[in-house]
Parts: sequence; structure tokens; C-alpha cells
Amino acid sequence: GIGGAFQYGLQISIINSPAEYIKSFIRETWLKRYGSSPTEELITLMWSFVVSIYSIGGLLGSLSGGYLSVRFGRKKAMLFANIPALLSAALMGLSQLCGSFEMIIVGRIFSGVCGGLALNIHLMYAGECAPQKLRGLIAITASTAIAIGKFVGFALGLREVLGVDVLWPILMAANAFPALVQLLTLPFFPDSPRYLLIDKKDKQGCI
Repeated sequence: GIGGAFQYGLQISIINSPAEYIKSFIRETWLKRYGSSPTEELITLMWSFVVSIYSIGGLLGSLSGGYLSVRFGRKKAMLFANIPALLSAALMGLSQLCGSFEMIIVGRIFSGVCGGLALNIHLMYAGECAPQKLRGLIAITASTAIAIGKFVGFALGLREVLGVDVLWPILMAANAFPALVQLLTLPFFPDSPRYLLIDKKDKQGCI
């Protein structure tokens, strides 16, 4: 779950605390580029893009989840979901250094793609790998991971942790850690028996 539904929960909550810092960054960047201060309406519009563009990325990720899980298998599809996560972390983490608020917007799209992919494939992979007696218990790991992700996002956003002006890029790049953990651990997990039997016709591998 740490690279699955956890990513979705983290990105939903992590955006709240650095709101004022990101707005200030957009204002300062605009002033440096164009020599004039942007209106509050423009700042609000840009901030709305930062927040809502995540849903567009989530839609793209959700729509591609079915194809990827059949084409490459549940496990590999889960591993692929970490690529947009790492891209988003790099873009958002370096946005202040590069002086580009557009990198935050693009990074949010990529994090949405990761969330949409991971949330759908997590449920599929966990459900298909679980023994029959434990299937219900294993299936709720998705909602548990979302809740833990939200909690971690709020905790990281506290002023005592990363919720300060100089550290908000690190806060926005926090999704790189669960992505790296999953990239290092998931290859040791088995593939879905259902995928091996139905899609790959590998009866022995399924057994």
C-alpha cells in the first residue's frame, strides 16, 4: 500500500499547508519575469490550477490502469506508477530553485497520474493475490493506506516539520520516498495468480 493508495492520500492532504508559500512564490516569480505584480485574481487562478490539475492527472492514470495491468501485469503496472511519482517529486522539488511555478502544475499532473494508477491497481493486485479467507481484510488495505497517507501529509505539513517557507519544496517532493520504497521492495513480491492464469496462460506459474 505504501506505493499504492498511500500516494493518493498523501497528495490529497499535502497541498493544504504550503498554500500561502506557493502563492507568494507565484507572485514573486511573476514580478521577476514581467516586472509587474500579478492581481489577486490571477494568483487565485494559478493556485486553482495547482490544486485541481491533480484530478486531471488522476483521470489519465485511472483510464490507463486497466490497459497497463493487462499488458504488463499488476506488479509491473504498480512499478510503472512510481515513474510519474518520481517525476512529479523532481519537478515540484526543484520548482523554486528553477524559478518556475509551471513546474508545480506539471508535477501535480504527474502525481495525479501516479495516484490514479496506484489506487486502482493496488485494489486489483491485493485482491487477486490474497488468500480467499483473507480477501476482505486485504482489500481494506487500500482505504487504510489512503487514511495513513492523509495523516502523514498533514503531519509533514506542520510548521514543526516541513510546513515552513524554506522547506515547502521538500514537502511537495515527499512522494518520492514511498515511490523509492516500493521500487526497492515490490520486485520481490509475486505476480497476481489471476493475471498469470488468464492473461499469460501460465498455469504452473499461477499454481
